[in-house]
Amino acid sequence: MNNLIKLNFLMTRKETIALLLIINVLGTIYGYYWYGYQLEETPAIFLIFVPDSPTASLFFCFVLVGFLLKKNWPLIEALAIITLVKYGIWAVVMNLLTLFVTGELHWTGYMLMISHLAMAIEGIMYAPYYRFKWIHIVIAAVWTLHNDVIDYLFLMYPHYTIIGNYLPEIGYFTFWLSIACIGIAYYCGIRNPRKQLNQSKN
Repeated sequence: MNNLIKLNFLMTRKETIALLLIINVLGTIYGYYWYGYQLEETPAIFLIFVPDSPTASLFFCFVLVGFLLKKNWPLIEALAIITLVKYGIWAVVMNLLTLFVTGELHWTGYMLMISHLAMAIEGIMYAPYYRFKWIHIVIAAVWTLHNDVIDYLFLMYPHYTIIGNYLPEIGYFTFWLSIACIGIAYYCGIRNPRKQLNQSKN
């Protein structure tokens, strides 16, 4: 219990939130850079839906800015937790699938697994401090599922060679991963007791 109290105190310190913001800003910038070559080939109408992970971390950057300003932006918080968990898990699974099928994985693949797993964890850890409601989850769910349609119906998915070889299976997995993450958002952000992000003691 004491360790949990210490963790909660550490998480709500301005210094911790500011450090997380810097890390996520840098990760977001790198993420958009990683998608750069694909974005050059993407029709303008789909541009906003292609860079999945960096957009998820961008949502979380706004959440952290809100925390520093002692504000809650519920819709952004709902979008953040659903997409952080979804694309965090998705990237880990895709890299593990690549390793399983090809027998090898570049060191950047391991780096991506660690960073994306951290995305999912931070999204959930801050869930008690979110203030979204059902309507925000519904809107975020529409965004998330619509993104799946764009990725796997219009073939705007990230340029992993492995995806093209297993497109139906990965598309099916991604859909149900989205549903699971919407459920996680409800459980962590609405059903569980909410905490006050008290920075006045920091």
